[in-house]
Amino acid sequence: MAAWLVVTAHLKDREAFMSCGYAQAAAEALVSYGGTYVVRAPGGTVLEGEGRDGGSVVVSEWPDRDAALAFWNSPEYTAAKKLREGLAEISVTLVGA
Repeated sequence: MAAWLVVTAHLKDREAFMSCGYAQAAAEALVSYGGTYVVRAPGGTVLEGEGRDGGSVVVSEWPDRDAALAFWNSPEYTAAKKLREGLAEISVTLVGA
Protein backbone atom coordinates (compact mmCIF):
# COMPACT_ATOMS: atom_id res chain seq x y z
CA MET A 1 0.00 0.00 0.00
CA ALA A 2 1.25 3.47 -0.87
CA ALA A 3 2.59 5.94 1.68
CA TRP A 4 3.07 9.70 1.55
CA LEU A 5 5.43 12.17 3.16
CA VAL A 6 3.63 15.47 3.80
CA VAL A 7 6.00 18.37 4.39
CA THR A 8 5.08 21.90 5.41
CA ALA A 9 7.90 24.43 5.35
CA HIS A 10 7.89 28.03 6.53
CA LEU A 11 10.89 29.61 4.85
CA LYS A 12 12.84 32.21 6.79
CA ASP A 13 14.65 33.44 3.68
CA ARG A 14 13.16 32.14 0.42
CA GLU A 15 16.08 33.28 -1.74
CA ALA A 16 18.66 31.61 0.52
CA PHE A 17 16.56 28.45 0.71
CA MET A 18 16.16 28.25 -3.06
CA SER A 19 19.89 28.77 -3.67
CA CYS A 20 21.29 26.46 -0.96
CA GLY A 21 21.18 23.31 -3.12
CA TYR A 22 18.66 21.49 -0.95
CA ALA A 23 15.88 21.20 -3.55
CA GLN A 24 18.14 19.55 -6.13
CA ALA A 25 19.80 17.21 -3.64
CA ALA A 26 16.46 16.22 -2.10
CA ALA A 27 14.89 15.59 -5.52
CA GLU A 28 17.80 13.38 -6.61
CA ALA A 29 17.58 11.33 -3.42
CA LEU A 30 13.78 11.09 -3.68
CA VAL A 31 13.92 9.70 -7.21
CA SER A 32 16.73 7.28 -6.39
CA TYR A 33 14.67 5.79 -3.53
CA GLY A 34 11.51 5.37 -5.62
CA GLY A 35 9.49 8.42 -4.64
CA THR A 36 7.50 10.79 -6.81
CA TYR A 37 6.31 14.31 -6.13
CA VAL A 38 2.54 14.75 -5.96
CA VAL A 39 2.46 18.40 -4.81
CA ARG A 40 5.14 21.10 -4.61
CA ALA A 41 3.49 24.44 -3.94
CA PRO A 42 3.98 27.59 -1.85
CA GLY A 43 1.30 29.53 -0.02
CA GLY A 44 -0.73 26.94 1.88
CA THR A 45 -3.81 28.12 3.78
CA VAL A 46 -4.76 26.48 7.09
CA LEU A 47 -8.51 25.85 7.10
CA GLU A 48 -8.81 24.21 10.51
CA GLY A 49 -6.65 23.55 13.55
CA GLU A 50 -3.29 24.83 14.58
CA GLY A 51 -0.88 25.97 11.95
CA ARG A 52 0.30 29.00 10.03
CA ASP A 53 -0.75 30.24 6.64
CA GLY A 54 1.82 30.72 3.91
CA GLY A 55 3.76 27.51 4.25
CA SER A 56 5.13 25.67 1.26
CA VAL A 57 3.68 22.17 0.99
CA VAL A 58 5.43 19.18 -0.56
CA VAL A 59 3.77 15.77 -0.82
CA SER A 60 5.74 12.79 -2.09
CA GLU A 61 4.33 9.36 -2.82
CA TRP A 62 6.12 6.10 -2.05
CA PRO A 63 5.42 2.44 -2.82
CA ASP A 64 5.08 1.81 0.91
CA ARG A 65 6.06 3.10 4.35
CA ASP A 66 9.39 1.22 4.30
CA ALA A 67 10.43 2.94 1.05
CA ALA A 68 9.58 6.37 2.49
CA LEU A 69 11.57 5.62 5.64
CA ALA A 70 14.52 4.29 3.61
CA PHE A 71 14.63 7.65 1.81
CA TRP A 72 14.13 9.68 5.01
CA ASN A 73 16.96 7.87 6.80
CA SER A 74 19.29 7.61 3.80
CA PRO A 75 22.77 9.12 3.81
CA GLU A 76 21.84 11.13 0.71
CA TYR A 77 18.80 12.77 2.28
CA THR A 78 20.55 13.27 5.61
CA ALA A 79 23.20 15.27 3.74
CA ALA A 80 20.52 17.22 1.83
CA LYS A 81 18.75 18.23 5.06
CA LYS A 82 21.97 19.79 6.33
CA LEU A 83 21.88 22.22 3.38
CA ARG A 84 18.61 23.77 4.62
CA GLU A 85 19.52 24.02 8.32
CA GLY A 86 18.44 27.35 9.79
CA LEU A 87 16.60 28.39 6.61
CA ALA A 88 13.14 27.00 7.35
CA GLU A 89 10.82 25.61 10.00
CA ILE A 90 9.84 22.15 8.75
CA SER A 91 7.03 19.79 9.75
CA VAL A 92 6.94 16.28 8.24
CA THR A 93 4.21 13.66 8.57
CA LEU A 94 4.34 10.11 7.18
CA VAL A 95 0.96 8.55 6.32
CA GLY A 96 0.03 5.22 4.79
CA ALA A 97 0.99 1.62 5.33
